[in-house]
Amino acid sequence: MSSPDPVIDANLAIALDALLAEHSVTRAAARLHTSPAAMSRTLARLRRVLQDPLLVRAGQTMVPTPRAQALREEAAAVVRALGALLSPGASVDPAGLNCTFTLQAADLVGAALAPGLLRLSQREAPGVSFRIRAEELEAGPALRDGRIDLEIGAIDHVDPETRVEELVSLRMVAAVRSGHPLTVGPLTPDRFAAAQHVAVSRRGRFTGPIDTALAEQGLHRRVSVVLPGHLAAMALAARSDIVCLVPAALPGAAPSPLTDDAHALGLHLLDIPLTLPPLTIGMAWHPRHTADGAHRWLREAVRRALRAPEAASGPSAVADASEPEPQDTARRN
Repeated sequence: MSSPDPVIDANLAIALDALLAEHSVTRAAARLHTSPAAMSRTLARLRRVLQDPLLVRAGQTMVPTPRAQALREEAAAVVRALGALLSPGASVDPAGLNCTFTLQAADLVGAALAPGLLRLSQREAPGVSFRIRAEELEAGPALRDGRIDLEIGAIDHVDPETRVEELVSLRMVAAVRSGHPLTVGPLTPDRFAAAQHVAVSRRGRFTGPIDTALAEQGLHRRVSVVLPGHLAAMALAARSDIVCLVPAALPGAAPSPLTDDAHALGLHLLDIPLTLPPLTIGMAWHPRHTADGAHRWLREAVRRALRAPEAASGPSAVADASEPEPQDTARRN
């Protein structure tokens, strides 16, 4: 029957390094912030383990044995390696990154993020590329098994281990083509409800929060078509009298890049005369990436890219800068 493997005690290696460096139980104890009596007991244990006296008295001092001299550099190397192993991860230089990050986002969020992310990567991390996937995977398991690095959007799943950070709160506005009848005169709930609408739903749903708000006023809108993405809905609104909904910045806030494509299509953005819940855009990731320097750079890049365009082209934030404290689970607003 084989004997059990010896138990490895890293504290013995640290004590051995201190004793061989100081040649004194008292000084080694002071170096490791312990008592001389405790260090004396540790030396006795090291002598038993190594079957060598290690330090022997020579007058008023202690001198190392040949075995101790042979072990000195090796013990110091072990302690250095332990220090490196157990130290916090060093900050990452984005310029040295060479990787692809996979993000999952709705089409409008991905289109809004991509220009800012590209500007940041070209300036700070030229070896980084991005793969932006449609909302096709169940985000919790996909984050867990590494198929995606970051989910960005209206986080509506609840997984106990998922870390979630809210990025920006937006409101929904109506987007119509130039010359649309709704651009003339005040927009009332009745006029808004009477127009033709396009709904955006990956699941093909015709109704959403805006229909609840209309129903509270005894109104009902006509949804003529349902499309899976906002970009297709905006393109349709630009070529017809269809009304689509677009997320925009809250009053008084900086402009949101999520309205850039609506402006590029020449759409007019109109305040909706209803009380609607805000839309919160957040990002979710698996906690194993929280302390990773490369992933920290990615999260900071997303924060900057979702601000006004000038913020995304502004000074770089360091990869190990302090972050807002993420939540442990997602929530829907």
